[in-house]
Amino acid sequence: MDWMQIISALALVMFLVILFPRAMEMMRNSPKATSSDWNAVIVPLVMIVLFIVLLIKLV
Repeated sequence: MDWMQIISALALVMFLVILFPRAMEMMRNSPKATSSDWNAVIVPLVMIVLFIVLLIKLV
């Protein structure tokens, strides 16, 4: 391993050590999703999938 890979590995470990506790705290304190929240996600995803299927059928 050269010095650039070692520095990159150390930077990756440092990011994980710093960000992981904050991410866990954010997940614990986040509001819970309701059914209307899930509908707001599912409807656009279904529309995108249908659009992709349409594009595939046109080829």
